[in-house]
Amino acid sequence: MPKTIKEYTDADRKAVEKNFRAKNILVCEIGPNEYNRISACETAKEIWEALQIAHEGTTQVKQSKIDMLTIEYELFRMKDDESIQDMHTRFTSIINKLHSLGEVIPKNKLVRKILSILPSSWESKVNTITKAKDLQELTIHELVGNLKTYEMKRKIGKDRDMAYLTKRF
Repeated sequence: MPKTIKEYTDADRKAVEKNFRAKNILVCEIGPNEYNRISACETAKEIWEALQIAHEGTTQVKQSKIDMLTIEYELFRMKDDESIQDMHTRFTSIINKLHSLGEVIPKNKLVRKILSILPSSWESKVNTITKAKDLQELTIHELVGNLKTYEMKRKIGKDRDMAYLTKRF
């Protein structure tokens, strides 16, 4: 039963003020399309839930997204003609999407995953890293940096070999 203004206690006034502030913050931070989704909401909680469902979906939709991304993660492979940077960008995109849905994969598993998805031409480098580094402590950024360095050296070697072959013939 709604109260009249005279029936409001100090606690009621504070609750109304907090709700107003929260609604104001949420409404000020969204665009016109989002506003149409929440314009009928009366409380900040209703606005938050409407935005959450609009962006994450229902629990069932969210779980379906997690399942699809998990499959994408499990099937992820580096393409033969792909650079380490491009592979890392694609990989990070999947990981970030999973993370935003509440699925966090331990960092050491991510490192092991990257090492396992490299093409067979990288096998010697993978073996070297596996033997020389503690994979529990190795960060993705250190690994990717190491792989980029190796990739650049391979490219320089190939360029040098091509230049040598071009001069000979």
